[in-house]
Order: sequence, then structure tokens, then C-alpha cells
Amino acid sequence: MTHVNDKTKFNLKEQILTLFSKYSMVIILVALLIAFQTMTGGIFLRPLNITNIILQNSHILILAVGMLLVVLLGVVDLSVGSVMAFVGPIAGILMINQKMSPWLVVPICLLVGAIIGAWQGFWVAYVGIPAFIVTLAGLLMFRGLTQVVLGGQSLAPFPRIFQKISTGYLPDVLTTGSGLKMLTLILGLILTLILVWGQFNQRKKRQSNLFEVESNNLFIAKIAFTALVVMGLSYTFALYQGFPVILLILGTLVAIYHFVTNQTVVGRQIYAIGGNRKAAELSGINDKKLTFLVFVNMGVLAALAGLVLAARLNASTPQAGNSLELDAMAAVYFGGASTSGGIGRIMGAIVGGLVMGVLNNGMSILGVGVDWQQAIKGLILLLAVVIDIYNKKRK
Repeated sequence: MTHVNDKTKFNLKEQILTLFSKYSMVIILVALLIAFQTMTGGIFLRPLNITNIILQNSHILILAVGMLLVVLLGVVDLSVGSVMAFVGPIAGILMINQKMSPWLVVPICLLVGAIIGAWQGFWVAYVGIPAFIVTLAGLLMFRGLTQVVLGGQSLAPFPRIFQKISTGYLPDVLTTGSGLKMLTLILGLILTLILVWGQFNQRKKRQSNLFEVESNNLFIAKIAFTALVVMGLSYTFALYQGFPVILLILGTLVAIYHFVTNQTVVGRQIYAIGGNRKAAELSGINDKKLTFLVFVNMGVLAALAGLVLAARLNASTPQAGNSLELDAMAAVYFGGASTSGGIGRIMGAIVGGLVMGVLNNGMSILGVGVDWQQAIKGLILLLAVVIDIYNKKRK
């Protein structure tokens, strides 16, 4: 009986350690939220501030989605901040100077991003130049071209409909007398049910394929936590202006890329290339084509992030996107991606980006200087890599 109890305790301990390694950044994010809420005297979790965190970091989260696929290949893209900056003036010239419709300009800018990604992807995939060198050249080249196009000046203002990409909110026809946005709550409830059903379905599939799953108690706790977070955020947004438009765009991107990376052949092949490129080649995977497409995808998402940033600033500026490639990579590594490739999840990258956003916002409210903010973020990035190495050794 003692032997059985010891084995049960060991299994429970292993499951808890596995859950901690899998959701370590979620735990850190929750701890940061509680800490900043306490230190700011209840200001941090006010609906206005939570909304601001989303609006201020949406472009970084978009970059992180694309950067994850690049990192999964075992490489990095240093040019994304400069590509963001370069797309802003193109949008400004077309919309402000040429008076073109935003509905036409946005696809044109995304196409420009795809062409830039194809340019860099060609040198990396088909010529064999290291991605670090190619994208470092891209960082310098597109930053310089941004200065040339703008001539050191800013372009503003953008049309109001374009600004709504980053500062608009979902229209609510069901607002109550108290100002609560009921449509936001209803959408939050629907999203909660979808997520809970997805987790039940995934657990059922793993059990049918004889994979090990967490205990019933831990699974119920995970379901309850998911429902609490989604409904809590929905209620918070409902107290203010409802769901921001950019959050709906970001949610759509996350859903699409989560499906691609987890449920498609292309997604599995990207993980295979990052895990062992030579073995992937021998198994028939066209690694050059996939590498090329991943860089094209990164170019498109960098262009989208550039449009979102320009809409939020309501201007195209020469310094837009400075150092954001580092923020995107930090978000990916915070979220559990491996520096050697082949390991990482879309939701992990999003959580990593939110950790950075929460840190920036919380420390700004507390009056922490920018110099100390950079130092603290650097320390946390190192901590994320240490956790990654620890998890690898434990496994």
C-alpha cells in the first residue's frame, strides 16, 4: 500500500512539474498581474488600463506570431522593425498624399511586405546565406529607405477609418443602462465554450491514441482557469468600450496560426525542419521552399504590424519600429520557444508578448525609469532561457 501511495505521489509530482514547465510563463504572467495590482493600489487592472495594454502591444503580438515560425526553423529575423517602419511611409504617401482609399492601400502594403519577405527568403533558402546576415542587411537597408522616403519628416494624419484598425472598438447594440457592453460578454461566453470544448476534444483524442494525459483534477483546474481568464477579460472590456478591433484581428490571427502549426502538414514540417534539418531533408521535406514561405509570411505580418503601429500613432515616422525585432524575439523566447528551433507554440508567444507588455505598463505606472525597465526585461529574458534549458535537461 505504501509503495502504491509513493508511486501516486510521484506521478502527481511529475504532472505538476510538467504543467509548470508547460505553463511557466502563464504562471509568471498571473503573478505579475497580482503584483502590479497590489503595488499600484488597484489601478493596474482597471478596464481602461487593461485595454491600453492590448492597444499598446498589439503590433508586438502580431510580430511575435510571425517570428515564432522563423524561430521554429532555428533562425531569426532582425529586419522586422525596419520593415514595419518602411511600410508606414508607403501607407502615408498613398493615403495622405495620394488620397487613396485605406481599403486599397492596406492590401498594397501587405503585398509590399510579402515582396520584402520573398527577397530575404530567397537569399536565405536558395542561396544559403545565413539568416542573421541577410536580415541584418535588411534591418539597415529598410531603415535607410524609410529615412529616404520620408526625408526625415513625419506624415500625418491618417484617415479616421484607418485609425480604427488600432483604436476602434466593436460596435455594441446591446449596451445596458449601466453602460455594460452585453455583446462583448456574449462573445466572451461563446469563446469560452469553444475553448473548453477544444480542450475536452483534444484530451479525448490523446486518450484514444493512448497518449498520457493529466489527471482529472488538474484538467478541471485548467478548464476552470481558462474560463475564468476569458470571461474575466470579457467583463473587463465590457465595462469600458467593448472588444478593441485590433483584439479581434489578433484573435483571428492566433486561431489561424494555431491551426496551421498544430493541425496541418506544413506546420509539422516546420517543426521537423527546426528539430533536425538534415533528417527533414532525408524524409522528403522541401526545407528550402518552406523556409522561403516562412520569410514571406514574416514580411506580411511585419507589414501588418507596421500598419497597426502607424494607425495607433496616427503618423508615419522615421523612428517607428526601433528595436521591435528584439521585443518580438523576446516575446517568442519568453513564451517557451527553443533557441535551437523545433519547439514553441503560438499561444506561448502571445503570453510572452503579454508578459513584456505587462512589465512595460506596470513599471511605467510605478514610475520606473526606462533604463531600469530595459535591465529588468533583460534579466527576465535570461530567466526564460534558463527555464528552457532546465526543462530540456529534466526531460
